[in-house]
Amino acid sequence: MSGIPHHALVVVTDSEKALFLRNRTDAEDPNLDVIEKETQPNPPDREQTANRRGRVHESASPGVRAYDETDFHELQKDRFAADLADRLYHMAHAGEFKKLILVAPPQVLGVVRDAMHKEVADKLIATLDKTLTNHPRHEIEEIVADSLAEA
Repeated sequence: MSGIPHHALVVVTDSEKALFLRNRTDAEDPNLDVIEKETQPNPPDREQTANRRGRVHESASPGVRAYDETDFHELQKDRFAADLADRLYHMAHAGEFKKLILVAPPQVLGVVRDAMHKEVADKLIATLDKTLTNHPRHEIEEIVADSLAEA
């Protein structure tokens, strides 16, 4: 592939933030405009957990064991990625994009791919396993274009 196609949707995300960008120019000299930003607060697990872990008395041997604690912070990360996949489906169904480039860390890419509808997967032209959500827009343009040119 030689750059970011004209009018392609580029989604740069991590587990708490998503940037929806559109290439307004050609593949040779991309110009990504931010069309939407989405953030979701996800405090650390210690702030989301209200109680101590549950305890159980062993029936076969003496002693008490604690149940594994639910990591609400990790659950929220997965939920954000699944919600993003659903959002992309609605956008694809509404005809808001024909080509999609998805940029996210590997764990987020995996969750989004697992939840991705076929209609979105058919429009997906590239994935990049990078964390770029805190980069300025011009750096995102360069990194994505260079990565696609190498592919």
